Amino acid sequence: MSDPKAPGVTQRDTQPWGLYQRDNFWKPNTGEVPLFNTEPGKLEELAKAKLTEGGWYYASSNAGLSHTHQVNRQSFYRHRIIPQQLVDTNLRSTRTTIFGHDVPAPIGFAPVGINKIYNPAGEIPVAKVAGELGLPYCLSTAGSSPIEDVAAANGKGPRFFQLYMPHDDELTMSLLKRAWESGFDACILTTDTWQLGWRHDDVATGNYAFYRGIGADLGLTDPVFQKRLKEAGIDPTNDKEKAGALWIDNVWHGRAWSWEKIPWLMKTWKKISGGRPFCIKGIQSVGDARKAQSLGVDGIVVSNHAGRQVDGAIASLDALENIVNALGRDGGGMYIMYDSGIRGAADIVKALAIGAKFCFVGRLWIWGLSIMGEPGVRHVMRGLLADLDILMCVGGIQKIGDISKDLLESYPKGYNLMAEKSKL
Repeated sequence: MSDPKAPGVTQRDTQPWGLYQRDNFWKPNTGEVPLFNTEPGKLEELAKAKLTEGGWYYASSNAGLSHTHQVNRQSFYRHRIIPQQLVDTNLRSTRTTIFGHDVPAPIGFAPVGINKIYNPAGEIPVAKVAGELGLPYCLSTAGSSPIEDVAAANGKGPRFFQLYMPHDDELTMSLLKRAWESGFDACILTTDTWQLGWRHDDVATGNYAFYRGIGADLGLTDPVFQKRLKEAGIDPTNDKEKAGALWIDNVWHGRAWSWEKIPWLMKTWKKISGGRPFCIKGIQSVGDARKAQSLGVDGIVVSNHAGRQVDGAIASLDALENIVNALGRDGGGMYIMYDSGIRGAADIVKALAIGAKFCFVGRLWIWGLSIMGEPGVRHVMRGLLADLDILMCVGGIQKIGDISKDLLESYPKGYNLMAEKSKL
């Protein structure tokens, strides 16, 4: 499907991502088969079969009764795309910009911690694929690979550092300095995870990799944290559990920060980075968006941590709509990004139509990593890009900037009337 010799293919300013569909259709002719099914429900099933019980629980668990996770998916369902006909989409472009980077699609790799519980190579293959595709990659402070190694794997791809801020300013500054020196040129502070939400399956099985001495490599390679280990009399080689616990207890420490700390952190990052963007991830209310705006924050990620932190919370997509309605589509000068519940290109288009400039995806590539490592991540993300490219082709969208609220028909919020629980 999609003629690779069509004149428009070579004239487009982005790769013809949709040709990945044709590649997979052609495989049986050469004795091959597509790697695996990328339908999100089937991805979950394949990943569950591959992962350990602990890996599966950590990847799939949500806060409480999973009602926030459920409403994230339901909120997408109340918006319907209105396809436009007889639009010349032959030269369509999926290209956009983020923080001065020209990128081939409004899609980024969300920050996800402890990738080594999904694949022994951890964050390395994920960062590599992101670099190959030119999509922004965001490294979590809870990552299980050293900052410097992840940067090397990512190559020249745009990359950002997601910060869980320790209650140790020297350690915070060390992490930011390492990130900047390794080419991570935006800082994204997550504010919804001072500690993990109550996740029944994880608690019931004592499922916490760091307390088993797994996944603390990012911290164990930090010079300031190495000092803290010596001060505590902990040998990370012989006592991995205590070392891992000291690290993660500095990251998910159960002690909340307040807005009063933001000016210091923003000033510190901008001094280290020479003025590069500082963002906050986890914003769900109009009031918090306005506070961020008043402090001069460069961008916000509207996110409820995919339903993993506060159960019974507002759908992230509804929060996005509220914030855009209050601040305007220009975000009042802030770059508005979206995260939580995305499972396909239609979800991305809906979030962009409502007012996000950029979207992060997480669980999709986690499943790919779990199923088949680097090739699995590549297959999932190329599939998502193809999905977006094809949707724009058949839906009459010429470029990302054309996506607006006019593209949607939206219905009232009636989630309590939905009889089926969303699987995804």
